[in-house]
Amino acid sequence: MANSFKTAISRGDNVIGLWLSLANSYSAEICATAGFQWLLIDCEHAPNDVRSTLAQLQAVAPYPAHPVVRTVDGNAAVIKQMLDIGVQTLLIPMVDTAEQAIALAAATRYPPEGTRGVGAAAARASRWGGYKEYLETANDDVCLLVQAESRTALHNLEAICAVEGLHGVFIGPADLAASMGHRGHPEHPDVQQAIENAIRTIVASGKAAGTLTGDAKLARHYLELGASFVAVGLDLTLLAKATRGLANDFGLGVISATPVSGASPY
Repeated sequence: MANSFKTAISRGDNVIGLWLSLANSYSAEICATAGFQWLLIDCEHAPNDVRSTLAQLQAVAPYPAHPVVRTVDGNAAVIKQMLDIGVQTLLIPMVDTAEQAIALAAATRYPPEGTRGVGAAAARASRWGGYKEYLETANDDVCLLVQAESRTALHNLEAICAVEGLHGVFIGPADLAASMGHRGHPEHPDVQQAIENAIRTIVASGKAAGTLTGDAKLARHYLELGASFVAVGLDLTLLAKATRGLANDFGLGVISATPVSGASPY
């Protein structure tokens, strides 16, 4: 029941992940066989809900890849549902302030440390009451990651990183680029400099830093800067590129199979 992902990033290990945006348990299981160390089940920009998330958790459970779930927002009720279906590691988008991070940390913990509602006997997380120690260990096993993806978040980054119960900060390149006036261009030098500075700040705080990029060279650069958890692609992007490439091979393609150089997976 221990959270292997949390243990790895707390040691500063490099853990390489893949984004799951197809909202399908069958494709999730295929990706789980690839060897990635973590898989991000996306509820913010993919058509996932609690039931489809549960199906994907069940599909990847037999494999070593650790499932991380990005919720649609920081709603405490949604966080409670995700924890109850067995999610140990949560990624919460659009966190701009330390106050938001404090509230999220509370939502992931049982009282008296937090405000999570107690219903473990009816939850998959406790194996429906079969894991008797769940209530005693749950707080320690939860890993909370938040996304800093705006000018405001970067301004408040040191304060966000200082929040107890927060274990990592993920830099969202696409939204950060938009916030900085470079929508659709996370490769812009100003955005890249901001990402690098943010990674250094997060690492210096003692928290784990993470991000997403489809550029393998850039991913390695982020890891060299000290980022611990980096996602290196999206399932849907891989599918689109492969299928369009195959169609192009037979003269059928009408959309280029080659992404714009340096572009984010988003």
